[in-house]
Amino acid sequence: MAVQESGEMYLETILLLSKKSDRVRAIDVGEAMGYSKPSVSRALGLLKAQGLIEVDPAGYITLTKPGRKHAETIYERHTVLTRIFQLLGVSEKTASEDACRIEHYISDETFLAIKEHLRKYDKQ
Repeated sequence: MAVQESGEMYLETILLLSKKSDRVRAIDVGEAMGYSKPSVSRALGLLKAQGLIEVDPAGYITLTKPGRKHAETIYERHTVLTRIFQLLGVSEKTASEDACRIEHYISDETFLAIKEHLRKYDKQ
């Protein structure tokens, strides 16, 4: 299933918020991403329709198994790419911002090669 870049950003945000608290609400997602309530509501509706999140009657959001897997994949790409860029001498802020853009478009083949290179050569 193809998830658009914006959907991936929502999934990643929900994953990170859920690591801080068991209870994630739409308002938390909106605040974290800086988006309006209507924008968040629409995006969450799309993710729910795709079976990537569930929203309970009280409004709490949880990632489904496929949603969690997708979110973890995107987050791993973000962290690995950020680390590679920092090793190249890029500032933490710029490395993270650039990784955020690239994480959605890089092929699995290229990402796996980068990840393997990092595993071999990063001593931190």
